[in-house]
Amino acid sequence: MLTIAVSSRALFHIEDGDEIFQTQGQKAFDEYMRSKADVPLRRGTAFPLIRKLLTLNRPGAKRLVDVVMLSRNSPVAGVRIANSIVHHGLDIKGAVFTKGSDRFRFAAGMGVQLFLSANSADVQNAIANGIAAATMLPSERDDDASDDDIRIAFDGDSVLFSSEGDECYREHGLEVFHQTEHQKAAIPLGAGPFKLVLEELHRIQHEFPVNECPLKLALVTARAIPSHGRVMTTLDSWGVVLDVATFANGAPKGPILKAFGADMFFDDASKNIDSARSSDVTSGHVPYGTGHGITEPLLTRGDVPSASRRSAAAGVQEACAA
Repeated sequence: MLTIAVSSRALFHIEDGDEIFQTQGQKAFDEYMRSKADVPLRRGTAFPLIRKLLTLNRPGAKRLVDVVMLSRNSPVAGVRIANSIVHHGLDIKGAVFTKGSDRFRFAAGMGVQLFLSANSADVQNAIANGIAAATMLPSERDDDASDDDIRIAFDGDSVLFSSEGDECYREHGLEVFHQTEHQKAAIPLGAGPFKLVLEELHRIQHEFPVNECPLKLALVTARAIPSHGRVMTTLDSWGVVLDVATFANGAPKGPILKAFGADMFFDDASKNIDSARSSDVTSGHVPYGTGHGITEPLLTRGDVPSASRRSAAAGVQEACAA
């Protein structure tokens, strides 16, 4: 079972009380939220994804996804949040309201594998505590309640995989990166923060009859051939078969994600997040690794590195290949 923790500000819009909290403090905010306890909060950025994931739980079958509300709000303010969960018909049973104190000790105790929040500092804290996490960027994307298909896309390096490739690329350049990855094609990459999430989603897919699973998983990476081999070796070593693998060759990811119909995209590079959002794809920023990704255009068809560049690349390749 995949257990997801979501913050109240990712699941709902609570902007109507922000000014009170900022200008008058916690007590006034709590009283405001108490007075609005029966006024449902608007759906937030993470709402469509959470609603769809919960539809994977079918009547009479074992539970595949569990969602926990993990909020820094006080228990008093939490009443309105809990009432809003009920109002919107979300099958969320667990909740923790900590009044600003550390949430992550509770996350570990509840078996949380993924944390979605609107607060980047909290997301960094979650990753530091060994929990996959992403900052949900603001979005007003409509939630089509009649559409239960779920399409989730991941970047590769520094998200599914370790930051080894990104670090090699940033330190030594594209040519050395290509050469190194080709040389190490049979050696799996290390695990990134979202490896366990991907594995759990893949297990969920196998709970459905062939061709009847509404959950589709995609890799959308800036890598290109010939750096593809190590990616596929890594996925094979994990026992994961994706529905779609896209090697974008440095092209903008937004149009690719839109073509896939992505409901959610996770990436560590702001450039890729911006591209996804420009194509109206809900995105989560993963603060891991270099934070830059492989962003330069890759070699185009017919490009051949010069002899001098090949020689220079060979001189530093060993640093990446170690």
